[in-house]
Amino acid sequence: MATTRQAHTVWEGNLIEGKGVVSFDSSGIGEYDVSWPSRSEAANGKTSPEELIAAAHSSCFSMALSHGLAGAGTPPTKLETKADVTFQPGTGITGIHLTVEGSVPGLDEAAFVKAAEDAKANCPVSQALTGTTITLSASLA
Repeated sequence: MATTRQAHTVWEGNLIEGKGVVSFDSSGIGEYDVSWPSRSEAANGKTSPEELIAAAHSSCFSMALSHGLAGAGTPPTKLETKADVTFQPGTGITGIHLTVEGSVPGLDEAAFVKAAEDAKANCPVSQALTGTTITLSASLA
């Protein structure tokens, strides 16, 4: 069965001086301030579309990798994934770099890297972001 999740943003003002609030409607986890300076300069306690993409990508990738490893008979005990989403004002998102460190009993480094590459290519968020260069660093803990 398909699922749909909702979030919404209320924006006031122009791009440079305006500000907004992103609300996570489906989960109810909260509302977060967003602004152009938080996107193009320092975060200063506010979020950005790129940070939201990083959160989505790191969690989706971790789920896909966990599923692939378990399906191969080597379930992980822990995966720690970081997503770095690079934004260049005037150009847009120029790349995403995933870094994952895993604890996977019975698996060697080469097999872990292969599983991570497969998860990178096949997680739904990676597939949704195919217009962006996605790179990966993977290692065992």
